[in-house]
Amino acid sequence: MEKIGGFWKPIILYHLSTGDKRYSELKRAIPAVTEKMLIQHLKQLEKDGIVIRTAKPVVPPHVVYELSTAGKSLVPVIQSMSEWAFKDMAGNYDHS
Repeated sequence: MEKIGGFWKPIILYHLSTGDKRYSELKRAIPAVTEKMLIQHLKQLEKDGIVIRTAKPVVPPHVVYELSTAGKSLVPVIQSMSEWAFKDMAGNYDHS
């Protein structure tokens, strides 16, 4: 849980589960996250072997983030969490 816990990491992983993304794509997809938090969590996910960061040798240069093999193994968990969250937001669960 230490590697994927917290508020932002599952959201970042959810967006990366659909394919690799540039930093700007992630920032656009998650507008509520601050730049500092997004960078910090991407670095932690990379350090923990969940995300791979690749600098592309193009002009202008850009960085792409993608799930590692370990990260891809988390996709079913992330999808289940997101399904639960969408149902909860829609009021499909009795909270008693």
